[in-house]
Amino acid sequence: MSSLDICASIPFSKNCSLFSPLSKSFSSPAAFSLSTHRHRQLHLRRPFLPPLSATNFSTNTEKDDFLLSEINEDGEHEQDTDLDVEELASDDEELESFDVHELEREAKQVVKELSVSLSRELKIGPFIIPDHLLPRVAIVGRPNVGKSALFNRLVGGNRAIVIDEPGVTRDRLYGRSYWGDYEFMIVDTGGVLTISKSQDDVMEELAITTTIGMEGIPLASREAAVARMPSMIERQATVAVEESSVIIFLVDGQAGLNAADVEIGDWLRKHYSHKCIVLAVNKCESPRKGIIQASEFWALGFSPLPISAISGSGTGELLDSVCSQLKKIEETENPEIEEYVPAIAIVGRPNVGKSSILNALVGEDRTIVSPISGTTRDAIDTEFTGSDGQKFHLIDTAGIRKRAAVASSGSTTEALSVNRAFRAIRRSDVVALVIEAMACITEQDYKIAERIEREGKGCLIVVNKWDTIPNKNQQTTAHYEEDVRGKLRILNWAPIVYSTAIKGHNVDKIIVAAGMVEKERSRRLSTATLNQVVREAVAFKSPPRTRGGKRGRVYYCTQIEDDYMTEAAHKNGGTVTQTNTMDYILQLGIHNY
Repeated sequence: MSSLDICASIPFSKNCSLFSPLSKSFSSPAAFSLSTHRHRQLHLRRPFLPPLSATNFSTNTEKDDFLLSEINEDGEHEQDTDLDVEELASDDEELESFDVHELEREAKQVVKELSVSLSRELKIGPFIIPDHLLPRVAIVGRPNVGKSALFNRLVGGNRAIVIDEPGVTRDRLYGRSYWGDYEFMIVDTGGVLTISKSQDDVMEELAITTTIGMEGIPLASREAAVARMPSMIERQATVAVEESSVIIFLVDGQAGLNAADVEIGDWLRKHYSHKCIVLAVNKCESPRKGIIQASEFWALGFSPLPISAISGSGTGELLDSVCSQLKKIEETENPEIEEYVPAIAIVGRPNVGKSSILNALVGEDRTIVSPISGTTRDAIDTEFTGSDGQKFHLIDTAGIRKRAAVASSGSTTEALSVNRAFRAIRRSDVVALVIEAMACITEQDYKIAERIEREGKGCLIVVNKWDTIPNKNQQTTAHYEEDVRGKLRILNWAPIVYSTAIKGHNVDKIIVAAGMVEKERSRRLSTATLNQVVREAVAFKSPPRTRGGKRGRVYYCTQIEDDYMTEAAHKNGGTVTQTNTMDYILQLGIHNY
């Protein structure tokens, strides 16, 4: 018998015991987790074992004795070979009896469940819960206690205007927030005032002016608008509280307990005792001092929780308390894929009826409507579904005045409001430029139109307060449109809608026109069509010369993006992007193809 035959006859378990120094600690076969079937399979694979020469022996006598013992044991293993083969054949029959298709189906189900779990953790895919299905948490309190700062902290962004003056927030502001496995909507509200305040105190506390932007309005109307402002702000806060599952009652820890906090606490306890109310004591930056500052608020009848909206301390405990009272929204097995929702920004000068248009479209008092200039501060986002089922994302913005007027007023709040209005234009798809019928196109309207055109957004012109035009006839609309087209040449392609928002006249046509603009904006044009337009433009007027006096030659033009006609024209000397090519076509007046 050769050395290779001898090596092949050695069982695998014995051979392993020669190489492993741990074999002494595992003397019993029961110490291994391999089944009997697996051991038998290993015994049948002896020809693939390493050579015996790899094993170290101290003497030749030990080597001979080891080989003789292994040969004797190998004879015993050969007697069991037939039994091993029969058992393996029976195992193969059992494997053949399994349903392969059933195993594949179970495997696919496991993979699907794993993908769903990962999507939930990563918040990706079509498993995003719509905003209207999420539970809502309202933040209420008196003015200037840090409600907007806490709102920004919880939503993780600079959504609300935060400034150290009372009465900045007036309308309801919604934002999506996450904490662990919970997802909910946070609602920021305006400061709730007490009924014992006088009109002068209300104007001072809300920073209301009756002069800026209210020229031409009678003094009696101004005073009446000021008197209604606190009640309108409180109505917005009441709507937020009624639609919320949890209420965060925010107080100021540095100012201490006052009569307004007691009155709001009594109001919540009397009308909303069935809801969960969490008392948060803001402006407690020091954890040690925060407990002392929060101790006096036990008199309100709620358990105070010291937090700091600026630094974020204590907000984790606050969210734990809030989420403990919320119900998880179970996702369906076959969730609907959320379709793209176009955003429509409503912009214009102050007091042209932007908020009235939004309220008329949604059918409720979503925002405060008042002749007081600067009533709307934040950009108010609202979901809206048209009569044809098309969803839109409406954005109401603050009135945009001239830059010099904003700077001369010295109002930081107005500057931030205008900045958010410009940001709303930037993140929208279609912009509804609202103008006043009697004023027609002003210099500020033209500047806003330039901003819309520069941002590359779709646009429609809304002529609001159309009922104020006296002695209208069949030719009035035609003459008015000709005047608007002549003064807004950069937007002479935009559709014009005449409406009276306060009465609800023709407001539905605004959505129809916006949908048409969005479809045209997202339309894709073939390269042949674009090249035909470019050839007509070049034949009509040659491209301008460069600084070196060389005239460019356009080879071809193609559309590189679906939304908004972003094009690139290839010419001698490089690639001309949208800025040069589109401006060249616009100057020729043939861009509306």
